[in-house]
Amino acid sequence: MNATPLEMSPDEALNLFTATRSRTQALAAPLCPEDMMLQSMEDASPVKWHLAHTTWFFEEFILKPRVADYRSPDERFAVLFNSYYVQAGPRHARDKRGLVSRPDGGAVRAYRDHVENSLNDLMNASRDDSHEIAHLVELGCHHEMQHQELLITDLLHGLSFNPLLPTYKDPEPLVVTDQTPLNFTRHAGGLIEIGHDGDGFAYDCEGPRHKTWLDPFEIADRPVTNREWIAFMEDGGYSDARLWLMEGHAVAQREGWEHPLYWWRQDGEWWTFSLRGPQPVALDAPVVHVSYYEAEAFARWAGGRLPTEAEHEVAFRDVAMGGNLMGDAGDLGPLRPLPGQGIWGDVWEWTSSDFAPYPGFRPPEGALGEYNGKFMVNQRVLRGGSCATPKDQLRPSYRTFFYPHQRWQMMGLRLARDAR
Repeated sequence: MNATPLEMSPDEALNLFTATRSRTQALAAPLCPEDMMLQSMEDASPVKWHLAHTTWFFEEFILKPRVADYRSPDERFAVLFNSYYVQAGPRHARDKRGLVSRPDGGAVRAYRDHVENSLNDLMNASRDDSHEIAHLVELGCHHEMQHQELLITDLLHGLSFNPLLPTYKDPEPLVVTDQTPLNFTRHAGGLIEIGHDGDGFAYDCEGPRHKTWLDPFEIADRPVTNREWIAFMEDGGYSDARLWLMEGHAVAQREGWEHPLYWWRQDGEWWTFSLRGPQPVALDAPVVHVSYYEAEAFARWAGGRLPTEAEHEVAFRDVAMGGNLMGDAGDLGPLRPLPGQGIWGDVWEWTSSDFAPYPGFRPPEGALGEYNGKFMVNQRVLRGGSCATPKDQLRPSYRTFFYPHQRWQMMGLRLARDAR
């Protein structure tokens, strides 16, 4: 993980820290202790672990190296709440996080308070390294924003196994939607530049900025909707091996995929499980919880393809950042995008691009350099952000990445095609 040369002042970093930590607490506030222990699969982590791991990050990379008399509430937390930073020391098994009943929720909250108070004292002190600390705090806040999204999506997956179909947020009437025509915008391509431009924060994998060639292409002005996905299903899309990558079709057959994750048929209507409990599928909202394999098969069925990440970035980097993103009163579910607002938020959009290093990429030295580089194999890039992504987390150059079989994140798609 890395950031661009410092632009955030110590006061701005402190304000960001306060706001970020408060949002995490607000996300966890509706949950009972049993909710916070759920771990439904190895890919997901309990809410309690997310609360503690994001706290460990500030402790491990800021407080311990820079405060001579700092003492952790429990030195064993360094093992329990490390994720995959080999250079930071041993780690508890990822698939056993849901078995860690102690420390309990109260102890984790006390741990958060202890670290927050210590970091506030550090940032309010007059120090020669205050700008370096602000740089690291900004980094830690963006790391915590990523875990805010994971907290929500991991929780949804865990709750989905409960036959009582519990709600995280109160149900609300579905927004009345209308079918929106699908249009494509044309882009000339040519020799273009992509990657972070050096203005503000970015992760190391978003650079270096570099040139790449694009042939002329067209890209849809909105994501694929549930209505369109149902047409794909009704046309036998899941069973037609001609539409699928061989590996994808094998996974779909083995896992029994016949529809997006969390869907079921009830009284002749498609329903889905959401953070607001069970709801009828909103036909004109973006389809969500589909894998890369499913998205690629749909694109082929629709006569298009998935965009490359370079096409996605070039097409939308000048669109103002805004949309259905995580906020204080966010919907935490995809909505029908309004004209011109179907770019940021709602669903992460699969691209056809491998998560690979850009030309000239070099991970930073030390444990923080483990954040992205060592994952650059067998994963695909998604762009655009989702309804569970904090707005402060996004940039046009932002790359998230997942394995092609994964579906539990807020994953959807947008069509592209070669220019006619």
